[in-house]
Amino acid sequence: MFKEGIVYKRSTIHDQYGGNRQSGISPSAKHPYIFIFTGTEGKQYGYKDRWENNNVFSYTGEGQVGDMQFTKGNLALLEHHSSKKKVFLFKYISKGFVEFVSEVEAIDFDFFETKDRNGALRQGIKFFFKRNNIRDYDIPDQLNYFNESREKPFYKKPNRTERKGLITSRVGQGAYRKSILHRWEYKCAASGYRNTEILIASHIHPWSKANDDERLDVDNGILLSPDYDALFDKHLISFENTGKIILGDRIASSDYIKLGINGSEKIKNISQGNVFYLERHRELLV
Repeated sequence: MFKEGIVYKRSTIHDQYGGNRQSGISPSAKHPYIFIFTGTEGKQYGYKDRWENNNVFSYTGEGQVGDMQFTKGNLALLEHHSSKKKVFLFKYISKGFVEFVSEVEAIDFDFFETKDRNGALRQGIKFFFKRNNIRDYDIPDQLNYFNESREKPFYKKPNRTERKGLITSRVGQGAYRKSILHRWEYKCAASGYRNTEILIASHIHPWSKANDDERLDVDNGILLSPDYDALFDKHLISFENTGKIILGDRIASSDYIKLGINGSEKIKNISQGNVFYLERHRELLV
């Protein structure tokens, strides 16, 4: 139907299959398809889409003013499994032209704090998709909300108290933590330990010193097991730009070994964004 990497004129897609020509989420009334479009223009309105890893894509729901709701396109994505509609992801190349990226399927959703078109803080919806052709990709159950045991996913709108918690909570909750889990492929960046129930999504540049954008920047996040996280949070260890661990001087080498840290650990998949924050983290190494 569509070929990955091929550029299409968006109007041609809608001429053939239907769907709203302007919306980022465009369900077809004539076919069991939902088209979703991503690009850079929406970032000023809080639409921050990205590949968290090679197989998982995070996608911001629609709605420019006020809290995002599960209506229209958002509802169509929420129910696309039960409605048996296929989801096709495109990215803008230039005005009116889009490149087909992949057929995807929703695996999860959650909430995050963002700003609307008027600059007011609001609750956004973040969907997580996996490439449809990845059949045996190992995604932990806690990150796989849309599973075969649920014919129709359940969603309860949070009340005012719950919503305040979603918006003001420190990292470890909601869409941000899930992005970090996907980004680091469900294992401790330093040791490879894989129990996601106890892994901690930490900020590289501390939450208390970060601005609003830095607090929600996935590049400012790292996934660590508790011992590494405690030392990293107190700037007793850090990492070089190459990913190699740096051991601070306040703890004896023998004590690091007792904690299971031998000094040979190395993070393998550091991004340029991670490097920016790690350089700031190392300035406080003790």
